[in-house]
Amino acid sequence: MKKILILGGGISKEREISLDTTKQVNNILKKKYKTLISEPNQNLKKNIKKFKPDVIFNGLHGRYGEDGYIQSVLESLKIKYTHSGVLSSFLAMNKVLSKSIFIKNKILTPKYIKFSFKNFERNQDLKKRIKKKLNFPIVIKPINEGSSVDVFICNEKNFYQNLKKLYKYEEILIEEYIPGREIQVAILGNRKLGAIELKPKRKFYDYKAKYSNNANTEHIIPVKIKQNQISKVLNIALKAHKILGCRGVTRSDFKFYKNKFYLLEVNTQPGMTKLSLVPEIAAFQGIDFLNLLEWILKDASLNR
Repeated sequence: MKKILILGGGISKEREISLDTTKQVNNILKKKYKTLISEPNQNLKKNIKKFKPDVIFNGLHGRYGEDGYIQSVLESLKIKYTHSGVLSSFLAMNKVLSKSIFIKNKILTPKYIKFSFKNFERNQDLKKRIKKKLNFPIVIKPINEGSSVDVFICNEKNFYQNLKKLYKYEEILIEEYIPGREIQVAILGNRKLGAIELKPKRKFYDYKAKYSNNANTEHIIPVKIKQNQISKVLNIALKAHKILGCRGVTRSDFKFYKNKFYLLEVNTQPGMTKLSLVPEIAAFQGIDFLNLLEWILKDASLNR
């Protein structure tokens, strides 16, 4: 029987989501495989040595699990693992680097300013710079967090008030706010798996809208747009997946506004919870959760 070590938890702000992902993944895989859930801590090497897994399913989300760090550890341990490799994980997680790659490859993404708190003085210069390049409202967010952690939509009045909440980060992204529809696309290897639209009851598709049943976010599949527009957004997602060098499964987040698709980011470790979008898109395409997980496991390798 094949042994699968499921890596989950971690120390990022998305720890709870990772634990949920690993719980759902384990519930399915344990029926067919020998599984072990392990934290990425000092016991990881010991657990690997004792359990001797054939494959590691990376169920981590956020920093240290999705940014190339754990991938470099797994490469050094010489055990096949799922999802993207060191460089592609790092590039996708860093919103400034990934956006510069999108722009270079003619993929539309919201305009942005990279901002450092090191030389910050509270004066009108920053607001002037924003008005000149982006205009209000704007979005402020950490450069390398996921799941809409510490993301704020700001107008001119509440900008500094929200900015204070991000002081703990050395650098942040100040981004043009794009209204419009939330559309997300799943890619499986080189396959354009499909798209889903989200209608949050909240101000935007934030952490609560993503992970709370009480948020009542509406999931719409198939997406009600023209077929040529669906084809277009699927093609953009596959292009982004490839230019970042991603492997396995990814989920790309878009805003659709005035007949244009704006790529916000590519997620190399999409969630596998009960409310997660990739399993939902896969199910709509006739791929059940077990088959999806088995495809991801089959795709696992080193030197990713």
